[in-house]
Amino acid sequence: MTGKVFGNRVKRVEDPALLRGRGRFVDDVKLPAMLHAAFVRSPHAHAVLKSLDAAAALAVPGVFAVYDFAALRPHLTRDRLPVEFPSGVPNAENAGPPVLVKDETMYVGECVAIVLAETRGVAEDAASLVDIDWDILAAVGDCKAALEDGAPRAMKDAESNVMMEMVQEYGDVDAAMASAPHVFRETIFQHRGSGHPMETRGVVARHDDYDRRTTVWTSTQMPNLVHGYIVELLGCDENGIRIVTPDVGGGFGPKFLFYSEEVVVALAARLAGRPVKWIEDRREHFLATIQERDQYWEAEIALDADGIVQGVRGRLIHDHGAYTPQGITLPYNAATCVPGPYHVPHYRMKQTLVFTNKVPCAPVRGASHPQGTFVMERLMDRAARELGIDRAALRDRNMIRGEEMPYKKPLKTRAGVNITYDSGDFPKGQQMALDAAGWAGFPARQAAARAEGRHIGIGLSFGVKGTGRGPFEMATVRIGTSGKVLVYTGAAAMGQSTHTMLAQVVAEQLGGDMSLVQVVTGDTGPIPRGMGGFGSRQTITAGSSAHIAAVAVRDKALKVASHMLEASEEDMEIVGGEIRVRGVPEMKIGFAQVANAVAGTPGYALPGGIEPGMEATESFLTDPLCYCYGAHVCEVEVDPETGHVALKKYVVVHDSGTLINPMIVHGQVVGGVAHGIGNALFEWMGYDADANPVTTTFAEYLLPSAPEMPNFEVSFLESPSPLNPLGVKGAGEGSTVPAAACVVSAIEDALSPFGVHIAEAPVSPARLFALIEEGRAQSAG
Repeated sequence: MTGKVFGNRVKRVEDPALLRGRGRFVDDVKLPAMLHAAFVRSPHAHAVLKSLDAAAALAVPGVFAVYDFAALRPHLTRDRLPVEFPSGVPNAENAGPPVLVKDETMYVGECVAIVLAETRGVAEDAASLVDIDWDILAAVGDCKAALEDGAPRAMKDAESNVMMEMVQEYGDVDAAMASAPHVFRETIFQHRGSGHPMETRGVVARHDDYDRRTTVWTSTQMPNLVHGYIVELLGCDENGIRIVTPDVGGGFGPKFLFYSEEVVVALAARLAGRPVKWIEDRREHFLATIQERDQYWEAEIALDADGIVQGVRGRLIHDHGAYTPQGITLPYNAATCVPGPYHVPHYRMKQTLVFTNKVPCAPVRGASHPQGTFVMERLMDRAARELGIDRAALRDRNMIRGEEMPYKKPLKTRAGVNITYDSGDFPKGQQMALDAAGWAGFPARQAAARAEGRHIGIGLSFGVKGTGRGPFEMATVRIGTSGKVLVYTGAAAMGQSTHTMLAQVVAEQLGGDMSLVQVVTGDTGPIPRGMGGFGSRQTITAGSSAHIAAVAVRDKALKVASHMLEASEEDMEIVGGEIRVRGVPEMKIGFAQVANAVAGTPGYALPGGIEPGMEATESFLTDPLCYCYGAHVCEVEVDPETGHVALKKYVVVHDSGTLINPMIVHGQVVGGVAHGIGNALFEWMGYDADANPVTTTFAEYLLPSAPEMPNFEVSFLESPSPLNPLGVKGAGEGSTVPAAACVVSAIEDALSPFGVHIAEAPVSPARLFALIEEGRAQSAG
């Protein structure tokens, strides 16, 4: 394809290999003499490890080795994994999970030892024979119950289950509440879930004594950060470790974390002198991969007589899980995003982070923005109902207007940067969604359906999400002597079309032929620095770096070609892989010739005194976030006799700034909504009272599938961000943020004849049926 590509619905460059079965995932890495690993995992939510005997496991034919904490510790610099975002974390040096259980286990599924064998089956059989003497301790499984007097301690020597407390506030919210004519209170519970990508985690490691290097293939969103952590834990130099991320079958947040399995497999390969492979099975994913939430909220909203919000205050009790793998991201994000698109002149949200004996919590798609948004949108629906104001009208009269952009909120991100909405028009986006959904005509449709005995409802919500977290993402753009354009970046591809995005950005400056562009991601060999994929950031950070680098390479290529063709730079253009003189078609030169001209010939000067190499490396630096947003409206039908919810229609108006590829952004938006629908209706990570997991397969933990999906109508506003040279904003998480609130709003509207009020997510058919029966009983009473 030649010509302009930026902004077009270009087909994904990733798809030909994937659709032909030529993708290479971590499980496709097969090496000679490779051993297979299985982990011995804790069967207890809380216990003390008194002794471990691996003799029976080692006696199994085909078993190569068993390594526990005692065996690995001499080769490690520390006992625990580093906390990824340690800022604000008390005792951060000792807050992360242990590499392997040393003495105390704090959740079911925690890694205790690794078994190496000739096959995975033998390794698993042997793992079951490792004899461990446990002293079982009382466990705490609910973060609210963990605060009660006499509650078991999640850590045996802790004085309290409280990890820390913090507060986000501005103004005088108590005075606003005291003087407001209307104050409404909601008690909300949002339950645990996880990302559940199609591909689970996996690690393959090989140590090469000749190169003195350990190569680790891992399914991660953060190859360069994994590299740094393994270097730190093993005490080796940077050249001693190489991280390679092959194709990744989905990330959704849980793979933006450094896990003990990654360093343990790497070290096991060094100790064994043979390659080692570990692939997580789905049950392990349920037991050991990070999850997000529970959260208990108490929230109040104050409004004046005209329905203008005067203030919001409340408290969040957040289940932090067993350790602190990634700082205080979740409750902080949840609390700071509550005000959302609205004018909220006074605000306070207290947060209590609580240790429990469950899997540690860290971000899943949206990083707790869906939870904070759910709270605010539930408050807005409640206020509208109590005041007799249309739900959309109440939102509109409180929304930040387009002419107020950029709009600075009196809150800061966890990085200390003011929350400033950079561009957009919230009321316009909402009105577009209302018009597309037929909001004004819905009461008539609802009345007609009720006359037929059908219960339909319509809901709406609005979500804002900061994207493009810095500080940078490196990109190198190089025209090679082959004539190919090579792009190297620390960005992590995990199914979100990173290669296509970067190819479009670079090709736009270098002739428009995407077939000439080869993108390399996820390899710390040629890519020394990078942050990876999280926070809907890579188009903003890596895309901007690649754009700036491509412009520099373009300028240099034109300069070299002008010397070689003896023509003015201003008269030249790049088309495909050639540089031409406009109007003189025979005067042209190919990329390969230009690159070779500055590759250098021994003893000969470069043309025009130009520096060698046809390449540029850039690291676009950014601190402020670019805020994407979306207005959602959905229509549902609920069967009051079964609690079944059918999604009939779903409308999204989304603003991710300038769209590089509308087709890809559309897919990201629809995927994000699907994830949010799962949060609203399906995904329930169950634990019993003693913190033992009871949902460890997809037979019990439900995900939305194709039959549950409605028809999606997606439209875009494009409000270019002034904060980066492309004008882009992130797209991967924004549509997840308001989705659960929208679905619940619609369900509540459908069931209004029964007086049903929903203050939780997810809400199952059984739970809906119970709420309907409660409403019927109250009406009868």
